[in-house]
Amino acid sequence: MPIQYQDQVSLLKDILSDHQSECCGTVAECEQLERVLKSLMANSQTEAQAKNVFENIYYYSQSGKNSASLDEHIESHQDQLSQWIQDIDNLT
Repeated sequence: MPIQYQDQVSLLKDILSDHQSECCGTVAECEQLERVLKSLMANSQTEAQAKNVFENIYYYSQSGKNSASLDEHIESHQDQLSQWIQDIDNLT
């Protein structure tokens, strides 16, 4: 059973918050981000402004998944992570 829109947004925020607070993550988390983001971007409930934020996070997750050092990738995106979390709070 697919998870609801708001639950997907909460999951997205939870993973980003973990990356921000712990400065580390896993390839599996990046892959989970990608799956959730694809679903959110395809959802008719998602506003254009939110899609722009989600596209940026999707690029972050793809880059992280393919990075030689995921932890360094996460550390180098701390400012963006903070902004995305704030953006998600403003969207919901």
